[in-house]
Amino acid sequence: QPVSSNKPRKKKKKRKTKKASAGDTLEDNDLEDIDSLLEKIEDTNGLSQQTQSGGIADSRPLLYVEHRNLNPENELKRYFGARAVLGDQRPRQRQRQYVRSTWLTAPKNTWPRYSKTGIAMQLVESRRGVQYFTFEHHREYQQVQFKFLDAVESMDPNNIVLLLQMNPYHVDSLLQLSDVCRMQEDQEMARDLIERALYSLECAFHPVFSLTSGSCRLDYRRPENRAFYLALFKHLMFLEKRGCPRTALEFCKLILSLDPENDPLCVLLLIDFLALRAREYGFLTRMFQEWESHRNLSQLPNFAFSVPLAYFFLSQQEERSELELSQARERAARLIQLALIMFPSVLMPLLDHCSVQADARVTSHAFFGLNAQISQPPALNQLTSLYVGRTHSLWKDPAVMAWLETNVHEVLSKVDARDPLVEECEHKRKMRYQSAPRNIYRHVILSELKEATAALPLEVTSQPVMGFDPLPPLDSIISYTRPERTNHPSNESTLSLFFRSLLPNFNLQGDIRHDGDEEAGAGQDLNQGVNRLMAAMRDMLANIQFQEPPRDDNPDGDADWD
Repeated sequence: QPVSSNKPRKKKKKRKTKKASAGDTLEDNDLEDIDSLLEKIEDTNGLSQQTQSGGIADSRPLLYVEHRNLNPENELKRYFGARAVLGDQRPRQRQRQYVRSTWLTAPKNTWPRYSKTGIAMQLVESRRGVQYFTFEHHREYQQVQFKFLDAVESMDPNNIVLLLQMNPYHVDSLLQLSDVCRMQEDQEMARDLIERALYSLECAFHPVFSLTSGSCRLDYRRPENRAFYLALFKHLMFLEKRGCPRTALEFCKLILSLDPENDPLCVLLLIDFLALRAREYGFLTRMFQEWESHRNLSQLPNFAFSVPLAYFFLSQQEERSELELSQARERAARLIQLALIMFPSVLMPLLDHCSVQADARVTSHAFFGLNAQISQPPALNQLTSLYVGRTHSLWKDPAVMAWLETNVHEVLSKVDARDPLVEECEHKRKMRYQSAPRNIYRHVILSELKEATAALPLEVTSQPVMGFDPLPPLDSIISYTRPERTNHPSNESTLSLFFRSLLPNFNLQGDIRHDGDEEAGAGQDLNQGVNRLMAAMRDMLANIQFQEPPRDDNPDGDADWD
């Protein structure tokens, strides 16, 4: 305390003599001192939480979200320092115009000016300390949504670009165009569009809606809520690729807290990987201990293998007591052997991805052989392929491989001794994993891991998948429907069909729906469509150039024939 109380006085004296000293260097040093002080405070807090086995964190709910961990700049500053991350942004921020403060993403000066989009959030009900919310689309937003669906059906991304020029914060358009940019290798623009979608949705939050409490729910069955889930998921994927696993883990916890029972995007298949990458081993082991009894996490291959790996990493931390280290080693060995007996098909693909050749005893044994992959049910094949494709890089450490090799030989000894656990696990594999639920398919599609997408069944790959709403729930709660588009194939002339091929919304007969209030809007859309079509036709006719036939200047015919 004395040190902190003396520091401001010293700074005041420095600032008084600043004019006589050299420019802004003194102020920059002060800012660096503040940053280093904050980093020391964060480091000491983190160390105390680790040494006490999460004493402070354990008093909070498991899915408690911290605001500061939602900002990737805080994580990057811990890695590279504030000066490297922020550069010379600080002096500019003092003169910048006021923008709304948000937690999920920071608005950028390059974005269009934000105005109300027509999205709102309502509190549906409160039950047992849990609040249920839903997003709502107002009338003007619904009209934009209908135009967006027309643009998607046209299969032309330029139509979505035109729609975004008129409605720069339409969320589904931002999500869909982000996928297009990502496929064209424009990662920066793809990430920027997702952040803009998150900003638009956060500006519509209900005053009572809390990101951190873990007690606010959103029903994925409502189409209006799905955009928020998908924007959060796509954002955390960008964060993980950017090298911010701690921030991505916080967003993963946020998604899971919105509907922990149903988990519509199945982030349980991802959260263990992010926890290991962020070195949050205490969070992963705590989640396994608290949720195993009612969620059977050990029946998911990713938890079956990642939790013992977390215990192994904990057993390597020298600052822990000898008792804690021995307990972690014992749990790691017990759980990894159980995982290998339950899911033997994981071992050989994992070693292949790590470019490790197994010894003769393992390769010649039937338990881990090719039959382990062939005999497993299709749903289990998708889960194991997803895990190996995503987390194989975490197993490449030589110390991890040596530990794994020891436990593999222990498992083979149990198999040769006909341990009843081996037969019991084989029976469980055959009875379970017959078909995967829809949220697992949705997760595989969003993850875009080639190992897992190759294992998707035909009924999923044969249907069209839209980036703004992949595999919608079969029991969706529809609050408003898209008006049917009138088609007159029998009465349409050839000219009308030609015009409709150029502009799908165009109707030559001038059939306007008489729906009361929508009549004027429909007529206006028709006039605009005709005007655009006529302008395009005039432009096309004006640019037509007829090539003159070659003149016969050489009647003797000396030209070469190809």
